[in-house]
Amino acid sequence: MKRTKATAALALLLPLAVACGAAPAHSGAVTEDQPLTGVEWRVVSVTAEGATHPAPSSARLLLNDDGTAAGNLGCNGFSAPATLRGDHLTFGRLRTTRMACDEARMAFERLLGGLLGGHTLTAAPGHGNLTLTTRHGDHVNLTRSTTE
Repeated sequence: MKRTKATAALALLLPLAVACGAAPAHSGAVTEDQPLTGVEWRVVSVTAEGATHPAPSSARLLLNDDGTAAGNLGCNGFSAPATLRGDHLTFGRLRTTRMACDEARMAFERLLGGLLGGHTLTAAPGHGNLTLTTRHGDHVNLTRSTTE
């Protein structure tokens, strides 16, 4: 039973590692030394409805090899199921802590959480960066964290 689950998990996650390596998205090249999973990504900004919103320094995203995501939305921590098929990353419902922060951080958190939670985004990695784009063209800009 454990072997079957491990095989199924590998089958789901292998496309994530292959399709979303950190090679430039336009090149089609993928490298195993720059994986998408197991890497802490720092959220740099969110661009929504034509406006770019800089992220608080605490905003992070970690895509785990077990099909889950975790991180910080700017104030509160979160976790969620996350599935990658090809270059489409789907987040399940976000589970968050419930701390209160200043209004700017809370506004950013609502924006980022609204783009991720329950949605499918297109993942475009390249040169240590990652862009997650919604079907409406809004996007989350991330970079590999240097605190790993």
